[in-house]
Amino acid sequence: MTSSNPDLKPRGRDTGDPAIDQAIRNLLDTLRPPRYRDQLQELLVSVADLAHGPASRLDVKIANAALREMVQAFEVFAPFRHAPKMTMFGSARTSPEDPVYAQARDLAKRMADEGWLVVTGAGPGIMAAGFEGAGRERSLGVNIRLPFEQAANALLGDDPTRVVEMRYFFTRKLMLMKESAGFVCLPGGFGTLDEAFELLTLLQTGKAEPAPLVFLNLPGGTYWQGWETFVREEVAARGLIDDADEYLYLVTDDANHAAEELLGFYRNYHSRRWVGDLMVIRVKGEPSDQEISELQERFADISTDGVVRRTRPMPVEKQHDDNLNLPRIALRFDRHQHGRLRLLIDALNDLPSAPAETTRPPTTAEEDEKA
Repeated sequence: MTSSNPDLKPRGRDTGDPAIDQAIRNLLDTLRPPRYRDQLQELLVSVADLAHGPASRLDVKIANAALREMVQAFEVFAPFRHAPKMTMFGSARTSPEDPVYAQARDLAKRMADEGWLVVTGAGPGIMAAGFEGAGRERSLGVNIRLPFEQAANALLGDDPTRVVEMRYFFTRKLMLMKESAGFVCLPGGFGTLDEAFELLTLLQTGKAEPAPLVFLNLPGGTYWQGWETFVREEVAARGLIDDADEYLYLVTDDANHAAEELLGFYRNYHSRRWVGDLMVIRVKGEPSDQEISELQERFADISTDGVVRRTRPMPVEKQHDDNLNLPRIALRFDRHQHGRLRLLIDALNDLPSAPAETTRPPTTAEEDEKA
């Protein structure tokens, strides 16, 4: 079985033991999975590696619990995979009398009215405000079990079709972030700041697909302005992030502005896909020759060969019938430039050829099939 030698590469879809590999294939034959057999085979190979590797009982318990929680979360989210979602973060300690609560509730209502689902951590405070604004039919919750027993908020309850409960923060954050096409952070404590910085890290490094991220203040409030001052004067000023990284987020104290940021991100931009080292960006309105020339002039610096061009669907896109009706631009993207990429997306959304009305983002179901 798997060696503990760190220099050895993982075996991938086989354990290297013919008897165990055959047993895994036999089990899959019995299970008869309707799809993704290759991925399920690799999961079972990982189980075999755990069984014969150096993992402790605690290691195995963590792996088991994390996988079980993810399976439960996938089941809760599955019926809603064709609906766009916004995740809302903020303090569990915010009282219903706090004006910030009303901000969260109003934004959630606006997004629900636009056809989006609102995903929260299912607890009290800002999470309850999100549910109250969106309503039960347009809400989903991912709760966390804490030593002081955070229960799901009274409005959402423990409805197993709407709420999943998790033990680990990392699995919870995965589900709060994986499923959504837009994010809003309201004032909160360590947990909210952790979620905000993780989102920024994922967007900055390209580990998450480009998405709008809004930091929403109370009108006249200073919470996120104070945070932004720290980021600019203590982080950016030391060269620890790029100046362009500030374009990865928006700070505002207007719930309607926040909603327009979320909705407007998908006015023309649809999605992107990597084809080798080429980044293909799908849009809803085809750029004219003049518009392509202007994009080339503004954004040649984020293409490793200095070229931004129109393109037709690539062979791999045709193979997967991947949004073949949409126009495309392509560039060999410098993967250190995600702040500038956000500016390119904004420019695409502002083109005269872009649709006049805001449109919905691609759904989780569409995006997951490309993974």
